[in-house]
Amino acid sequence: MKLPAQPSLSTARLLLKPLGFDDAAKVQEYAGSAEVAATTSSIPHPYPDGAALAWIQTHPILFETGAGAVFGIFQEGQGLIGCIGLGVDRESRNAELGYWIGQPFWSRGYATEAAHIVVAFGFAYFALHKIHAKCMASNLRSVRVLEKIGMRREGLRTEHFHKESTGFHDVAEYGILIRDWNARQVSANGGEAEN
Repeated sequence: MKLPAQPSLSTARLLLKPLGFDDAAKVQEYAGSAEVAATTSSIPHPYPDGAALAWIQTHPILFETGAGAVFGIFQEGQGLIGCIGLGVDRESRNAELGYWIGQPFWSRGYATEAAHIVVAFGFAYFALHKIHAKCMASNLRSVRVLEKIGMRREGLRTEHFHKESTGFHDVAEYGILIRDWNARQVSANGGEAEN
């Protein structure tokens, strides 16, 4: 039996779809910029040649095994502007949300728009109980994204993460349960459940 292909998702302004090999150059350009790398724990700067392609090659098996989903974030007229994904812990029925947006596209609400639809997808497709995320506490843009999609701050890890270029950073942890997500959707739809 053939497993279903990872779907594409769309919002008012964005198309979220699996990355192709031809997206590797843009991933390296945007994710590897000093501004983006400075706000994340896992993106290196400078971004090594070949690393984006190697990363993209892991995505199909990630989805096929139910271990997660990674989407490129595309904006009409601009092409790829960022990435977003879920890393799934099937045993605990939770997933970690992670994302980045290329620096030229910051402060336009794209991360919030993409995060909202990916969280909705994660709860529905993977039958999750909880979705969580973490960010540097000083990354106020990311804090706002997580709060706008309904996540609550669950903790702060003091000087938990070290980056060679900037030293130790506090890490803020956020999360949302399926029941709280559903309640927000009902409230946003004026008391009607979202279909």
